Amino acid sequence: MSVLCYNKGCGQRFDPQNNPVDGCTYHPGVPVFHDALKGWSCCKRRTTDFSDFLSIAGCTKGPHNKEKPPEPVKPDVKSSGEKKDTDDQKPKFSEYIISAPKPQEAIQRPSADEPMVRMQHKVSGSLKQALEKLKLSENAAETKEEDSDEIKIGTPCKNGGCTKRFDGPASESDVCLYHSGVPIFHEGMKYWSCCKRKTSDFNTFLSQEGCTKGTHLWRKTDTGKKVVPCRFDWHQTGSQVIISIYAKNTVPELSYVDANSTTLNIHVIFEGEKEFEQKISLWGVIDVSKSIVNMMAAKIEVAMKKSEAMSWARLDLPAPITTPKESETRKEVDSDDEDEEELK
Repeated sequence: MSVLCYNKGCGQRFDPQNNPVDGCTYHPGVPVFHDALKGWSCCKRRTTDFSDFLSIAGCTKGPHNKEKPPEPVKPDVKSSGEKKDTDDQKPKFSEYIISAPKPQEAIQRPSADEPMVRMQHKVSGSLKQALEKLKLSENAAETKEEDSDEIKIGTPCKNGGCTKRFDGPASESDVCLYHSGVPIFHEGMKYWSCCKRKTSDFNTFLSQEGCTKGTHLWRKTDTGKKVVPCRFDWHQTGSQVIISIYAKNTVPELSYVDANSTTLNIHVIFEGEKEFEQKISLWGVIDVSKSIVNMMAAKIEVAMKKSEAMSWARLDLPAPITTPKESETRKEVDSDDEDEEELK
């Protein structure tokens, strides 16, 4: 009877009665996600693509492990639905409410329908060097791939969640059990968008069996640009608001930021023909003519000049809140319109 190996990076089945000391190749470390790069703490290989990260071969040999890691302990909850009293464990601090001025109190807010202007951009020397190296490596990889179309023994399947490796022509006819969706990490939970089996443990997430049957993917296919999420944050000074977008090796000729006084449209093409788009309705007002986009090897910075030297309470302007009275009035107007249509 075969059982599943829970060593990180393995995920294969094995016979407990036949478990040699070097039968498993796995990662003894922990997953590391930093600046859009993904890898394992025990080895140096890094990648920006999640499916590539899942297929990184282990760096350590040892016996297979049939012991499933324990799930993290969830906080105890009372029958009434309230958590047990943890006031003694909470840090003691005083709360202060800081109210920032509304944008309209400082200057008259321009219309969001103003014409959009393309921001000027500046390309750093480090990005130029990185793109040149990337181009050379891609050309070499294409030449190598053209020279040999043979799939090497041990090549992992590129489908998400599949742990099979190429073991000869017979592997072509094997049924691939994989996840057709994308991995989602949200509020400490990890799951695939296609089946949504949520877990807080990364090892359990990696060992989740696929929910879709198909054929193995031994080579990555060129599907063109793919829209992906990008980590970005912002900070401000007295005169500027700076947005940092952590996209590695941006293509300057295909990336741009269009803006008017209150709206920002970000369009970035970066390493691996990945695409990132974001539209932001700004909390405050900016001077587009004095704003600039700085493109660097590891990130992009959108430095926006404030129209007035005032502190912004947040980056984006929240959507207007509809009061119950307004919503009821809208319903009445809609119903009146429907009655008129029926009479016609």
